[in-house]
Amino acid sequence: MAQRRFAQVAGWSALCLALAGCGAVGHHVGPTPRPVSQAQAEQDVEIFSWWTAKGETNALNALISVFRARYPREHIVNEAVAGGGGDNAKAVLASRITAGDPPETFQVHVGQELMVWVKAGKMEPLDALYRELGLYKVLPKVVMDGVTYEGHVYAVPIDVERGNVLWYNARVLNEYGLKPPQTFDQLLADCKVLKAHGVTPIAYGDRDQLGSVMLWENVLLATAGPKTYDGIWNGTVPISSPIIRKACENFLQLLPYTNADHAQLSWDGACALVASGQAAFDAMGDWAKAYFVASGLKEGRDFGWTPFPGTNGDFEYIVDTFGMPKGSKNPEGALDFLRVVASREAERQFNLWKGSIPPRSDVPLAGFDAYSQASVAAFRKDALVPSLANGEAANPAFEQAAAQAITLLINTGNVSQFMQLLKQADLANPLP
Repeated sequence: MAQRRFAQVAGWSALCLALAGCGAVGHHVGPTPRPVSQAQAEQDVEIFSWWTAKGETNALNALISVFRARYPREHIVNEAVAGGGGDNAKAVLASRITAGDPPETFQVHVGQELMVWVKAGKMEPLDALYRELGLYKVLPKVVMDGVTYEGHVYAVPIDVERGNVLWYNARVLNEYGLKPPQTFDQLLADCKVLKAHGVTPIAYGDRDQLGSVMLWENVLLATAGPKTYDGIWNGTVPISSPIIRKACENFLQLLPYTNADHAQLSWDGACALVASGQAAFDAMGDWAKAYFVASGLKEGRDFGWTPFPGTNGDFEYIVDTFGMPKGSKNPEGALDFLRVVASREAERQFNLWKGSIPPRSDVPLAGFDAYSQASVAAFRKDALVPSLANGEAANPAFEQAAAQAITLLINTGNVSQFMQLLKQADLANPLP
């Protein structure tokens, strides 16, 4: 299983290098474009994402519904590709773009993931659209910084998500007299109690590396604190820092309390273990809440949440956007879709389903649940730090090399080997 996943990482890393101008993709791994008339091509609006899990599909459908109401003559073609954290979708997308067959628009995270496309010259600037819609006035600085390169903006945000959340099955914790842990030591103590009663303490799914990297980066944030954590990704803290070694040692302490089948599961499979009560905790972004709600669970009664132990006061941000690639068949349709993405109505409807919060500061929050209200408050006051697992913190080639190193760490427990691999990743694909 580990060898297969390493091959997937290597393949996606090669695509990342190709996008950065270091190579070329020689084959098309996506579906063959269907033949259409020129008139049909002009009306089709292909939107590309990896939103296929419970909760995600509801949010995407809500966004599409707003678009159809505003632009009934245009036809949405939903090109969502299944696969957990998006590795499958990103590989298909890279292949399509290098083959000259881009969709009208595609899901991409702010920061380094977006910048790979921008620096490769594959994206259209959206300055005029931002001026038309007045977006400069209503988007927070961290979001604007993440979509801006050399004074131009290249994507429109649809959500803000929080990555450092520990979700839990409320019934399981109540059964064993446990409270949501606030410190790493408390988390370990709870894990010991749960394991003694035959409950898997922590579930994660890393078939596509997302679950393992998110768990690792949460432990890193808890160990290092926001300033040092942020410094690792912006280049002010060396990748050889002893704090990373300490975080790895802490991370390894959690592994005996995790599900043995993690390599067979994606993030939603881990959520299913928590939802069913087979596991107690899951360190995952707030799309997990959408999964729980779509599964019929109620916050407070069936599931709850807390900042990952040791990260209270920190907000690890993940921001989904849609950008406009060069060379699409229907650029006007793409702009219409981006107009919808940027609208207060669409952001409200999408985020109500997705479990996330609107990036616009002027979207009414009435009707958002307790978690989302707390997330909005935290986003406005907490220390904001980027996610490695989701593409904000590091370039995709480094991210994938780090994911491979984390998988090896899980398999071997060799921290020194991990540190060496991380150093090699930085030398090959330097952090900012």
